[in-house]
Amino acid sequence: MKLVTAIVKPYRLEAVKTALQEIGVHGLTVTEASGYGRQRGHTEVYRGAEYQVDLVPKVRIEVVVEDAVSEPTIEAIVKAARTGKIGDGKVWALPVETVVRVRTGERGPDAL
Repeated sequence: MKLVTAIVKPYRLEAVKTALQEIGVHGLTVTEASGYGRQRGHTEVYRGAEYQVDLVPKVRIEVVVEDAVSEPTIEAIVKAARTGKIGDGKVWALPVETVVRVRTGERGPDAL
């Protein structure tokens, strides 16, 4: 199993959720996040004053999938989140040793 984690722009969340549902991935966790990459934030103007925004709002999406589904999951996220502009985000996958469904005690793929 793999834990696929994505950091994307908040307004792309609905598109990512839809893309994941279309490939059969139904469970996910979403967390509000903030940070920056190469863009190092941006400058905004508020009431005539210019100020630097160092941390850009993002969302972190986490989903645990079987190994065979990890690449299609990554591809679906990338395709749905891509705008072609700087700050589109990142996606990575890590191995998961075990998963347990708390309610039933099911383990492994049955817990997904």
